Amino acid sequence: MLHRRDAMIRLGQVGLGALTLPHLLRQERAQAASRYAPHLIPTAGKAKSCILIYLWGGPPQMDMWDPNPEAPVGVRSLFSPIDTVVPGIQISEEMPLFAKHTDKTAIIRSYTHESNNHEPSVYRTLTGDIDNTLAVPRNNRTRKFFPNVQGVVSAFTPGQTMPATVTIPRPIGHDGSTYAGTHAGWLGAKYDPFEVAAAEETKEKPTHSMALPPELNSARLLARRGLLDIVEAYDRRFQSNPAALGMDSFREQAFSMLSSPQAKNAFDINVIDDDTRDRYGRNEWGESILMAKRLVESGVRLVTISWMYIQKSGNVANTWDNHGPFEGKTGYEMLKAVYGLPSLDRGFNAFMEDLTASGLLDETLIAMYGEFGRTPKINKASGRDHWGAVQSTVLAGGGIRGGQVYGSSDRDSAFPVSKPVSPEDMLATIYYAMGISPDSEIYDPLQRPHRIVNGTPLVDLFG
Repeated sequence: MLHRRDAMIRLGQVGLGALTLPHLLRQERAQAASRYAPHLIPTAGKAKSCILIYLWGGPPQMDMWDPNPEAPVGVRSLFSPIDTVVPGIQISEEMPLFAKHTDKTAIIRSYTHESNNHEPSVYRTLTGDIDNTLAVPRNNRTRKFFPNVQGVVSAFTPGQTMPATVTIPRPIGHDGSTYAGTHAGWLGAKYDPFEVAAAEETKEKPTHSMALPPELNSARLLARRGLLDIVEAYDRRFQSNPAALGMDSFREQAFSMLSSPQAKNAFDINVIDDDTRDRYGRNEWGESILMAKRLVESGVRLVTISWMYIQKSGNVANTWDNHGPFEGKTGYEMLKAVYGLPSLDRGFNAFMEDLTASGLLDETLIAMYGEFGRTPKINKASGRDHWGAVQSTVLAGGGIRGGQVYGSSDRDSAFPVSKPVSPEDMLATIYYAMGISPDSEIYDPLQRPHRIVNGTPLVDLFG
């Protein structure tokens, strides 16, 4: 009898390469066959997709969306507040383009949790779970951790040509570690987001990479597929078990993703006209926002943009972590650098203009936040330090009612004074907007049910 392993060896496909993807998908199905299916409880949410702009490092609330002009010197933002298109809503002068879109956004000024460390804060804000076993620093993602928001959304997304979730330009990680909270954890690799690239400064490979190896172009891939059809048809004559017959769907999914013009086009911004690319910004951050828009237009349900900066040395910097000094810049100068507020303001403006013009804003949820905020006190390097007690976040589209501010902080933008919002509430709101009730359940490898998040959606933001 001709076994698949023999066939793959003869075809030169054992090991890394494009055709390991169907093999991986088949393995994952076999491993997951004994698990219970996720239990979806639907909501009235109408968002077909979501783009999460994750400002890794901790964006300063008082220097962006929660000005504190009445605070004392040393606490008061060095940026002045400006009016926006919505009377009574002010933001930082460093985001004049964002100010044109507050009629379409909900600014939450009372997002809060207890941690001032990056690792547990990243994990909690992306999973809604608290895990006191996390290493600080250098906590590696493993299958023991709770699934992140992308893993959950993938579990409730039926099979399609495009992946359910994508991370661009790379997951959060550095110094040899890819952070816990960046993949599907114990749900399994089947539900991991597609990663365009692996985390820098690590030896990991991107999950479900869609790139073809240089020696195998699309034409050769399709020709090789024809040969595989013959080999597997011969093999199935000698195997009648359901597992063998069930592998076709995974092979089809893998080939569809690797050879689909739709997928290739969505991941290739070089086909975009120069004027559009200029509007978003010809840098990694503007191009990530542009690619995220193209991916959701192509059917991806959730795109996470991990905002970071790769230095000339190759080292990773979470540039919203504006302690200062950094590359000769103070903390406030970091905010004004190309990797900070200018690129965020420009990219977000182009994004909102295009989604509004196309009518896709109503069905595309935009969420923007980081792992924590910044300290009230300005430090000696003219920057601010870690502060979990409060930060500001932004939601738009996907049924969110624009022109509102939810919750408030005190005079110093230091602590919430009304309507506190936890990371669990934020994730519950994202799920709710996407038609997934927080009461929905997923099952761990021991077949124990888990509520996807123990938070309460902010239903008052909708309508």
